Amino acid sequence: MGSARGKRTLKQTVRWVTAASCLLVLVACTSRDTAMRAAPDPSGSIQPVYVATTRALDRTGPVFGEARPTRLNYFRVDVSVPPTHEVGQIEWARGTPDARTDFVVTDTQVFDGASDMARRVQRSTPGRETLVFIHGYNNTLSEAMYRLAQIRTDFNDRNPAVLFSWPSAGDPRGYVYDRDSVLFARDDLETVLQALTAAPGEKVFLMAHSVGSHLTMEVLRQAALRGDRRLLSRINGVVLMSPDIDPDLFRRQAEAIGKLPQPFIIFTSEQDRALGISALLSGRKPRLGVVNSPENVEGLDVKVVDFSEVSDGKGMNHIVPVTSPSAVSLLKGLISQSEREGHWMSDFIVLHKQP
Repeated sequence: MGSARGKRTLKQTVRWVTAASCLLVLVACTSRDTAMRAAPDPSGSIQPVYVATTRALDRTGPVFGEARPTRLNYFRVDVSVPPTHEVGQIEWARGTPDARTDFVVTDTQVFDGASDMARRVQRSTPGRETLVFIHGYNNTLSEAMYRLAQIRTDFNDRNPAVLFSWPSAGDPRGYVYDRDSVLFARDDLETVLQALTAAPGEKVFLMAHSVGSHLTMEVLRQAALRGDRRLLSRINGVVLMSPDIDPDLFRRQAEAIGKLPQPFIIFTSEQDRALGISALLSGRKPRLGVVNSPENVEGLDVKVVDFSEVSDGKGMNHIVPVTSPSAVSLLKGLISQSEREGHWMSDFIVLHKQP
């Protein structure tokens, strides 16, 4: 009887692997959109996005199979969001880019280094915190820039925003490459955070997605192990969105960090199909981004928001908090309420669709 169950499990595993492999191949064969430049239009809204990346500035698409660059580049890109923009969407140009209907790049400025970029960021809104966005697996530079512009637009964020774009392959076949790239990029992300918090009173808020959450935790961990509480004290909060991390590893990372920056919030969804594939590739161990009860993070000073019931199927439900209009609306309400009350409402919140 045990043997029969074992055979069924093996067959199921083979089917899962086959299905996942077919999906990855199909997605890999799909062409990727690229940020395009166009003249600004008065009807569009400009979102300045500061970028720190090891990618070459002229390589905004996939880099699967290429060697990882080692030099950090710093620049600002002005992304025009069209007046026809719908919440949760990135309106990619289909044909000739037009600022009236598409996300487009209207201007760019290259900086001399981390300190130069930090000065420009702080000059834009001095004395306020900077949002640092760390993208996830299988992201191109174009996609990450536009995603941050979309998030800033939909959440009416007025703080300056920096994208840290680590060397993802930008290809679904590059999962192992990307996980290695996360470790490769730890020192670079720390360099950026040190520069952004060097001036008195300057702080950062970290928002990481998917594998980018693993990178974020590793940087916080290495700062703690070196005893750099100054940097940790300059982090005003952390959001891990659909974190692709083994829960056991996350617990060890959190324990090494000690006092976590607050608030420390994890966005999860049991409907996240991308993390289902990740779990399969990682030995069928559920990832942190699908935890479904407070017991999963018991003893850790974290808050969890479960988006399972507002998942809409887009993007394999892997970035629901910023792509689902209902999720965006609910999340904005949560943020507004927590700001009014001065604290996050509950340790574990399950969001429900509005009637």
